[in-house]
Amino acid sequence: MPISRRLLLSGGAALALTGCGSDTGRGGEGSGRPRLSHWYHQYGEAGTRQAVGRYAAAYEGADVRIEWRPGNYDQQTAAALLTNSGPDVFEVNGPSLDQIRGGQVADLTGLLDGVKDDFDRAVLAPKTWDGRVWAIPQVVDTQLLYYRRSLLEQAGVRPPRTLDELVDAARSLTRGTVKGLFLGNDGGAGVLGGTPLYAAGLSLVTADGRPGFDDPAAARTLGKLHRLYAEKSLLLGAPADWSDPSALLQGLTAMQWSGLWALPVVKKALGYDFGVLPFPADGPAGRPAVPVGAYGAAVSTRSGRQEAAKAYVKWLWVDRSDYQEDFALSYGFHIPARRSLAAKAGKLKEGAAAEAVRFTADHGYAQPLLWTVAAQTAYQDGLSRIIKEGADPEREVRAAVRRTAEELKRAGKKA
Repeated sequence: MPISRRLLLSGGAALALTGCGSDTGRGGEGSGRPRLSHWYHQYGEAGTRQAVGRYAAAYEGADVRIEWRPGNYDQQTAAALLTNSGPDVFEVNGPSLDQIRGGQVADLTGLLDGVKDDFDRAVLAPKTWDGRVWAIPQVVDTQLLYYRRSLLEQAGVRPPRTLDELVDAARSLTRGTVKGLFLGNDGGAGVLGGTPLYAAGLSLVTADGRPGFDDPAAARTLGKLHRLYAEKSLLLGAPADWSDPSALLQGLTAMQWSGLWALPVVKKALGYDFGVLPFPADGPAGRPAVPVGAYGAAVSTRSGRQEAAKAYVKWLWVDRSDYQEDFALSYGFHIPARRSLAAKAGKLKEGAAAEAVRFTADHGYAQPLLWTVAAQTAYQDGLSRIIKEGADPEREVRAAVRRTAEELKRAGKKA
């Protein structure tokens, strides 16, 4: 399957396949309109590049040039924001706290006047700092637990609603060459990230800027993931990793953690022989958890055309609901960032798609703005040791909490 938007949910980067740059061909120096440069990371979904070019060409307020940026997009934009030759408008998985505090991105709060509550709360949260909005979410990407109905029925297993039930179900469904569960070829540490913590009623970072998993429940929950590995219930070494549903479709596993983008492929191959669930709750304070992410449109403060850039962003990602639905559902499979669009989109009204929308609205969470790469690395390394080596969960959690506290102090927050 093509790789693009989904990677923001696992810290990845887009693949470099072609050169950058794509002029709309409209106007020019003598058109009387301001000229804007709009950067996108390189999408894998066919037709996306043509679509954003079509949107730009339809805008009458400026001549918008689309720049398609292969390679390490985050590094490219971070460097460009420090110069006068960077973009006016740019797509961002963020922006980062350093970019906000450094005055590199413009305040876009006013663009959402009257419609802010219509945007998905989970994906808007990490684009908000100090009560101000710094990027406008474009779509919602999410991950789900897929399961084969027929395999569960044959084994007398009900779809798991708790983490204990998931562990037991994976063991019961492991038969012959079929494994019970696929969480990625690394055993799940990379893709799951903080999801089990949220399922236990915890978080990565609290609202007041403290480590959100400094709690005995964290070790108890993460320790249960080792049972999946120790009981040999996990599929490891699959031909394709978690983002591709082929392991489920080929009968290598009865359950697989993957993304919403896989749903059309799964439905085409399996018909009604599948269902979807959020990550199941764990413990008395637990609740189901659904990780979400969203690229957003931001405006560089280095732009000499900030007001024109803001007007264009508002037109595209606030006013033009038809383009927003088209972008979400015509090139890949994603949820529009605005709840009203998700509610009325025909492709999201029935079956597993409608369930996914409901799960996301009810249980969605996004990585907080204060969750740094260093904290994430420390946590995921510890989680990997817990899952694959049976490392002491309490010790690993304590170490990750300490590193997270250090990062939060560095960010100027209490820890």
